This record gives sequence, structure tokens and C-alpha cells, in this order.
Amino acid sequence: MEANNEYILNGVRSLTEQEDYNKAMELVDNFLQTHKDDDMAWYLKGNIYKKQEQWQDAINSYTTAIGINPKNPATTMRRICIDILNFYDKTMYNP
Repeated sequence: MEANNEYILNGVRSLTEQEDYNKAMELVDNFLQTHKDDDMAWYLKGNIYKKQEQWQDAINSYTTAIGINPKNPATTMRRICIDILNFYDKTMYNP
């Protein structure tokens, strides 16, 4: 990976850790406009969604990362998101 790409992705990681999800998402989306096949960018996008409990969007991003690189850590994170969704008792949220 080019040094500039790594710098940008590190920025996404940092913004996500700081819980600045809007800026992190903007940065990763801009990056993906020219690097659609970057599996780590998709993984990081999934992480942003996961932190916001946007489970389906996280799963979709992780699935894209896995499609590009089956050895991406998104494989584990996708399974975790699915397990979380399966764990939720949907009846608890019905009035």
C-alpha cells in the first residue's frame, strides 16, 4: 500500500477512535471513490458503522471487504455483527 493511502486510512482509524464518525465516514468515502478495491478501507467503513450500531451497513461493508480479500479481518467482524443481531430479542423493542 502506498504511504499516502496508509496515512489516510490511519486518519480514518484515528477519527473512529475519537468517535468523530462523520469525519471518519467522509474521509473513507472520499478514499473509496478512487480506491474501490481497497479491502482495508471497506473494513474501516464497517468499523465506523459498527461503532454506531448500524449493523446492516457494517455487515454490508465487511462483506465487500471479504469479497476483495477473504483473509481480511472483516471476516471476524462480520460474524460478530451477525451474532449480535441474532442475540437481540426483537420482542423487547415492541411496545
